Amino acid sequence: MLDLSKFQATGAETCFHGRHIKPQIYAGLDGRNWRLADYEARGGYKALRKILGVGGGDGMTPEQVVAEVKASGLRGRGGAGFPTGLKWSFMPRQFPGAKYLVCNSDEGEPGTCKDRDLLMFNPHMVIEGMAIAAYAMGTAVGYNYIHGEIFEVYERFEEALAEARRAGYLGNEILGSKFNFQLHASHGFGAYICGEETALLESLEGKKGQPRFKPPFPASYGLYGKPTTINNTETFAAVPWIIVNGAQPYLEIGKPNNGGTKIFSVVGDVELPGNYEVPLGTPFSKLLELAGGVSGGRALKAVIPGGSSAPVLPASIMMDTTMDYDAIAKAGSMLGSGAVIVMDERRCMVKSLLRLSYFYMHESCGQCTPCREGTGWLWRMVDRIEHGQGRIEDIELLNSVADNIQGRTICALGDAAAMPVRAMIKHFRDEFLHHIEHKTCLVPAHA
Repeated sequence: MLDLSKFQATGAETCFHGRHIKPQIYAGLDGRNWRLADYEARGGYKALRKILGVGGGDGMTPEQVVAEVKASGLRGRGGAGFPTGLKWSFMPRQFPGAKYLVCNSDEGEPGTCKDRDLLMFNPHMVIEGMAIAAYAMGTAVGYNYIHGEIFEVYERFEEALAEARRAGYLGNEILGSKFNFQLHASHGFGAYICGEETALLESLEGKKGQPRFKPPFPASYGLYGKPTTINNTETFAAVPWIIVNGAQPYLEIGKPNNGGTKIFSVVGDVELPGNYEVPLGTPFSKLLELAGGVSGGRALKAVIPGGSSAPVLPASIMMDTTMDYDAIAKAGSMLGSGAVIVMDERRCMVKSLLRLSYFYMHESCGQCTPCREGTGWLWRMVDRIEHGQGRIEDIELLNSVADNIQGRTICALGDAAAMPVRAMIKHFRDEFLHHIEHKTCLVPAHA
């Protein structure tokens, strides 16, 4: 577990499997010691014992656990940043029938690779976090929905589940208490749309992964029509530390309304791409420095700070921005999944948008007309601009189509397709104009 005094005094980093990180969720790991015995040696399952009152102490009531998570300022690490404790409080504790807990490990956002590392190298922290959440909300059954294209991660998590069951951390009468919790892994099907929580629930039920209309929300009508709470992998992994060390120390690591650390997947044009765990509120310039700076010593051009669905920001804005939910939103983008896509001076924004637009057209589930048709229109317009066939009116037409997609679909995939278009045109209009007027790229050396 994290030694706060050392952390605050030195800000020391550790190196995990080639990734430079702050020692909290990744504390003490070298890529091999993921087994239960290793986790227990690092203080693992101490939080679960604490809330159950095992080994001394009075334990904690479910209400106290929820209150502690609320006070910590922990926000959902999957993209939306919704306050975790508040979400937990929505679960109807007195509901007479079955209730469910779900971990969203369907990590399909381009640029993001943090959740699969957590499940590979620290799976018991996720299991413990889910067990604590189940106790807090009175749920007896949970599922971890793991992205379909990372089968080795699914296998690793299954091994960790078997260890936890044998040791009495899962199952009936956990650690001799009256608390029962069964946890299962579910191998997903690889569709990007299944990262949306209601599409995930449909897939978990064996149906086609398509989003549901909301309301009703999962807290009242979720898995199999029963109350369900869904959180991201990293969110659950943060919970044990909060319970052991307290809400206030966790909040003080970050900044107001942005408590704790966040794992950022820094990818693209950097010397040391990988996962970096730093306090929320860390300047982007510091995060870029940890990643070795822009590759080849080239100039920074742009950054997509929250995964491919987040609006791009030019270097001039990003270098003065801190990495937290509120600062990134103020700058005009989103923290999202924490995928920081770094783009150097060689990158053509038109070609970059072409690739993004193709991805969202390909991944649209087709349920909503604005998304099903609009994403194709966006891709085809950007494609003709990139290949020297663009018209000057295409720029405003792109914005118009994006406007008619955003906010008009059942889920946020439509927004994810529209926002990059609008941001690219806003910040790099000159490149689109050059493509249209000169039939060539303003950045001729782009890769």
